[in-house]
Amino acid sequence: MTTTIILNSELFGGGENNKLGTQLMGSFLRKIWMVEKKPDTMIFYNTGVKLLIEGSSVLDALDALSRAGVDLVACGTCVEFFNLSQQIRIGWVSNMEEIVSILTKSSKVITP
Repeated sequence: MTTTIILNSELFGGGENNKLGTQLMGSFLRKIWMVEKKPDTMIFYNTGVKLLIEGSSVLDALDALSRAGVDLVACGTCVEFFNLSQQIRIGWVSNMEEIVSILTKSSKVITP
């Protein structure tokens, strides 16, 4: 069974408090890092791609997840839109065709 997590924002949850959303995202990623059964893939799109760039407060957790075998996939259109190509520090930049393929082959897709 393959599990994919989609992160479509650099913040966790809705609302107007960016500081809280940033703190919650960090907590979420560090808890994913600590669980025994990690996801197979994490897909980052929209502002979620900003989690993968230099200076991101969650690079430690993402690095540990990557080293544990979790594939970190960034939406290329989103990376280009935010002009982040030179700032991506972890994972790889892909296209919508590959993202759709990953999603359709996944047994479980989670969007927190």
